[in-house]
Amino acid sequence: MGNLSRLLKESWALVEDQQDKVAGYFYARLFLTDPRLRDLFPVHMDVQRARLLGAIVHAVQTLEDPEQFDSYLRALGRDHRKFEVVGAHYDVVGAALVEALRTFAGEQWGWEYEQAWKDAYAVIARKMQAGAAEDDNPPFWHAEVVAHQRYGRDMAVFTCRTSTPLDYRPGQYVSLESQYHPRVWRAYSVANAPRRDNLLEFHVRALGAGWVSGALVRRLRAGDPLRLAAPMGDMVLDRRSARDIVCVAGGTGLAPIKALIDELTTYNRTRWVHVFLGARDRDDLYHLDELTQLAARYPWLSVVPSCSEDETFTGERGHVNEVMSRYGPWAEHDFFVSGPAPMVRGTMRTLSELRVPSTRIRYDAFTEW
Repeated sequence: MGNLSRLLKESWALVEDQQDKVAGYFYARLFLTDPRLRDLFPVHMDVQRARLLGAIVHAVQTLEDPEQFDSYLRALGRDHRKFEVVGAHYDVVGAALVEALRTFAGEQWGWEYEQAWKDAYAVIARKMQAGAAEDDNPPFWHAEVVAHQRYGRDMAVFTCRTSTPLDYRPGQYVSLESQYHPRVWRAYSVANAPRRDNLLEFHVRALGAGWVSGALVRRLRAGDPLRLAAPMGDMVLDRRSARDIVCVAGGTGLAPIKALIDELTTYNRTRWVHVFLGARDRDDLYHLDELTQLAARYPWLSVVPSCSEDETFTGERGHVNEVMSRYGPWAEHDFFVSGPAPMVRGTMRTLSELRVPSTRIRYDAFTEW
């Protein structure tokens, strides 16, 4: 396994700075080989290219961790049922992928690299298909928006109800599709623990180039239909752990943290939970009042808000990872980190400097579109 991982990383380094071209060539070969596959993808492919490569790179990077490798790929296989992927599609995808890598690696590509990717992809395809086959759930769930609330210029919290129960763990995320952008799926964390009434809450920020997130914030209305795919992610609570908990959230990264707190309110009596919530200004602390009320109700919960750019804010100032580091010590805690990718990277660096073991850190980072 070690040699295979080395070969994959070496060969990926040959094309890493040409990811967009690799992806474009891959899809061109894919659709030329089987034009019917084009109907499985959205009209605009720019973001889809990045997502495919991201999934491949993540799978390769987890190869040396068999448990994570297996878990991720099985979950990915279940998630891809929403695209109506069948077994025959995997062979076409594998051939197109290897050809794209070979084309852009150039003269440095050798038979060892070729065989390594064929072997790795065979394992990836097998585990994804196994994950899809063992899932008795539907490929996606139908839901209806029941409430939608705007916060400021670019944020919204909406609630939907699925027609049948969706089994997930607090802290996980699901891909969703709206009527405004058919066949375009985006991942969002569920902001509450499972409920008997099948209600799910989502937090969304509309970004400048984010036409999907923009529609969810500005166009979505009560009564609109949604489709939700299988839950993914392992940023979930380990109920066997007796360690206290630190949650670090930035922006709408609050959503999975809120779900974790929701779960903890049903059973926790012994673990202290410290929540550090970061935002640019006071207006972005959109659920601070609700969190403050929860902290008043549950003695084990504390909430520390901070702003990085609001000089009028009377609480903690600075980036949330810097604020968190001023408290502590944290060496004996479990950590949950969620928010924009730069914030997650900054927090991970801070935790490394604080010598928090990586085995005690769970995180998710999303790019919303």
